[in-house]
Amino acid sequence: MSQIDMKKIRPYGDKLDDGAVQLSFTLPIPCDEKAPHAAKAYAKKLGFREVGVAHKADLGGFTFFVVYGKSDKSVNVKSLKVPTVDVLVWDRETCDHIIEEKIGRKLVFVGACIGTDAHTVGIDAIMNMKGFHGHYGLERYRMIEAHNLGAQTPPEKLLEKADSLNADAVLASQVVTGNDLHRLNLTKLIELAEASDMRERFLFICGGPRVDHMLALELGFDAGFGPGSFAEHVGSYVIQRLLKNMDIPIPDAT
Repeated sequence: MSQIDMKKIRPYGDKLDDGAVQLSFTLPIPCDEKAPHAAKAYAKKLGFREVGVAHKADLGGFTFFVVYGKSDKSVNVKSLKVPTVDVLVWDRETCDHIIEEKIGRKLVFVGACIGTDAHTVGIDAIMNMKGFHGHYGLERYRMIEAHNLGAQTPPEKLLEKADSLNADAVLASQVVTGNDLHRLNLTKLIELAEASDMRERFLFICGGPRVDHMLALELGFDAGFGPGSFAEHVGSYVIQRLLKNMDIPIPDAT
């Protein structure tokens, strides 16, 4: 394969640089013989060529489509500036050892899935003892006291718990993203923390399937962890931030 020009990247389908893209979307029209033509016309309006409808499904007056097309647009990967979480990821035993040796006390983590969001899969994966996919949660860490408040937790209650326990880190999970609900809930948490003079007392970390570090910083959090993140990522980050605040060098541990 020839060297790829990172200044001009296009999607790949049948062959490199052909610009092939698969789209899925719903139009508020009946699923009749006219519907695929409407989907094609819409995709062409977006700038796609060689458009084809691979699938359509009736949604009770609306129609869902899977459409293929090709795009001439490209992206300059070298020009992208994406903030990432600066953390040396340690395993559970290393985290416990460093907390004990360098900080000398248990760390307190308080987390919840905030607002009306009823999905605990994210916060449970990070905090519950069994964790997820072979990665044990923070409850299993010997030097971490983890408090999981579960789902549909008002931001006020999460802050009250963090205040009463004098927590080191506040973890907020969001799974539901319809109508930007995750942004609204996370923003409310930070605004309440600022109004209560708690923003600088704790490390604020958010996570979820549509959360990344860039969004976290935008909303006023210290860090954001999305898909593929586990307890050791969050734990290592908090430990290293606390060590930095204490002017203690980060151990070169693996």
